[in-house]
Amino acid sequence: MKHIHRFKVYFGDTDAAGIVYYPNFYKWMDQASAELVAKAVLPTSRLYKEEKILLPLLEAFCKFQSPLFFEDIVDVHSEVTEINSKTFRVEHVFKREEEFIAKGYEIKAWTRKKEEKLKAEPIPNDIRKKLGFDVESTIS
Repeated sequence: MKHIHRFKVYFGDTDAAGIVYYPNFYKWMDQASAELVAKAVLPTSRLYKEEKILLPLLEAFCKFQSPLFFEDIVDVHSEVTEINSKTFRVEHVFKREEEFIAKGYEIKAWTRKKEEKLKAEPIPNDIRKKLGFDVESTIS
């Protein structure tokens, strides 16, 4: 499953030097992941309301190649590249037009809220298929 999240860099996203402040890349990866899940499965708000499913972040990383600036138009190319029993990995590539800016990833857990506690549980087969994975080859 692939998705492109497009956004415009705003003045508030930049530091005193006019360069995007690095934590914003993590915010944009989270937004891109949420859009990808919404496109493939359900919006995360509905996942929680209807199924009590949350997708907490377990790990995140981003490597920067070039800076972004105020009013840049950016595309984040996101793809689920790995699904394990209870977790999945989303990789992100940031581009300004065709210029490579940065790449990163997030690892999220498939968790259900029960009695005010979160508990990871196996990702259902229908969700694996919607995210673009062969059910037989992804369970580990």
